[in-house]
Amino acid sequence: MATDFKFIPLIDVSPLLEKWDHPNIAQDEGVAQVVKQLDQACRNAGFFYVKGHGIPVSLMKEIKNIAREYFHQPYEEKIKIKLSAETGYRGYQRIGENITKGKPDIHEAIDCYREVKHGMYGGLGDVMQGSNMWPSNPLNFKQLMEEYIDRCTDLSRKIMRGIALALGGSADEMEGEIGGDPFWVLRIIGYPAASISNGHDKAHDDVGCGAHTDYGLLTLVNQDDDIVALQVRNKSGEWISAPPIPGTFVCNIGDMLKILSNGIYESTLHRVINNSPKYRVCVAYFYEPNFDAAVEPLDVCLHKTGGTTKFEGAVYGKHLVSKVTTNFIM
Repeated sequence: MATDFKFIPLIDVSPLLEKWDHPNIAQDEGVAQVVKQLDQACRNAGFFYVKGHGIPVSLMKEIKNIAREYFHQPYEEKIKIKLSAETGYRGYQRIGENITKGKPDIHEAIDCYREVKHGMYGGLGDVMQGSNMWPSNPLNFKQLMEEYIDRCTDLSRKIMRGIALALGGSADEMEGEIGGDPFWVLRIIGYPAASISNGHDKAHDDVGCGAHTDYGLLTLVNQDDDIVALQVRNKSGEWISAPPIPGTFVCNIGDMLKILSNGIYESTLHRVINNSPKYRVCVAYFYEPNFDAAVEPLDVCLHKTGGTTKFEGAVYGKHLVSKVTTNFIM
């Protein structure tokens, strides 16, 4: 459960990445330190920064730069990959089309999901059926994003092995039927500069993304280095800023991990308010369970929490579809 944290911790995950598939991973001293820090961060804040993650900083910058290049194009160009139910909810949405708790968000975005082919998950996958809508301009957008997604998937899997150890399970506790064939989501997001009127900053009304928790297991946020906009709510209801630390990801845990841990870890409310006079880009990668996974508390977590299930189980794909189909003004 989140505490009255005042800052978000920074974790060097390189020792975990070096030994991620070692048979005696749990006995390694360096890994044990990372696992301890992950446990504290997930219990106290549900958020943490990671460094030593192995994804080149040059690629992280390139991803944000090409996203900015896309968003700075004329609307007529961007709308060529318009999001709709027919595209499996993939593609571009203009400012105000995304909704959080009934209110329009002041951002534009491209939404991408792991490909879902016809009949892949029976009726469960019908709504999400389709391939991603990549823009033709900038030219290497698709290639760059797909390389980035592969790297984020690999990194997330390794961090999740550390989190599994932190919960007292085996490193592969959340693989197999839970996350052995993980789904993923990528949101490429642009937040307009703060609106200024009559000398007064109106940005407090311009919520880039309203308060919400994430749906899946683990999120990796790649945000602009020079704009403070992401805020995380602590137990007392204070909004704590997550200022950018160049070369790091901001990570947070999602609803499915809350269920798996039986509330030992909770998904934390967060929001985005861009008070800056500059346009802000953020690329958020979401590592999810298997699309058809039936997510219930892990035995090891049930044992730690007195044996009573605190949250109703969920089929991940059903949970995702219920959110995706109600998040947009079409």
